[in-house]
Amino acid sequence: MKVSPSLLSADFGNLAKDIDMINRSNADLLHLDVMDGVFVPNISFGFPVIKHVQRLCQKPLDAHLMIVEPQKFIPQVRDCGAAIMTVHQEACIHLNRVVQQIHDAGMQAGVALNPATPVMMLRDIICDVDLVLLMSVNPGFGGQQFIVQTLNKVRELRQLITLNGSNAQIEIDGGVNEITGAQLAEAGADILVAGSYVFGADDPIKTIDGLKNL
Repeated sequence: MKVSPSLLSADFGNLAKDIDMINRSNADLLHLDVMDGVFVPNISFGFPVIKHVQRLCQKPLDAHLMIVEPQKFIPQVRDCGAAIMTVHQEACIHLNRVVQQIHDAGMQAGVALNPATPVMMLRDIICDVDLVLLMSVNPGFGGQQFIVQTLNKVRELRQLITLNGSNAQIEIDGGVNEITGAQLAEAGADILVAGSYVFGADDPIKTIDGLKNL
């Protein structure tokens, strides 16, 4: 199992310390949630912060844009050094074009689905994306309770990927811990995003290892 700790739950007063912990850990990625207060009811951090993080972090950056018109910010995300740029299906009228623009910018393209959005919305694009991010909480805030129905969505998405010969990975964001992580692994998830479960742990490095071993 791959693990992508979410910077949203880090201590921004000691950001360098938390990023150093990520560097020393076996985490595969660092998840960055960019929120605009419009698409989701919260505001997080912008590109200057991501650029600073990129200078400190030795892990690939996994940028998740929870904003309206994310296609306008593809150059900024690229210039911040992101390896993956994930946009929401619900925010993109011309999703195929946005995915192609992300690829043209030299990044892997991910598409995120909110909890109420059906997996079949990605049927016609599943072979074009590198990653599908399923939100297992309503986006915008950390520390929420895991939505159990996500497990069925993971199984459905895994079937869609297999039937179409897609190479897309399945990433889950929201309410991830050792218990839900084990359930998600069994359902077919590839990557777990964990925020408060990692950064709030007494031993975050050990916690990351626990998720990776699922």
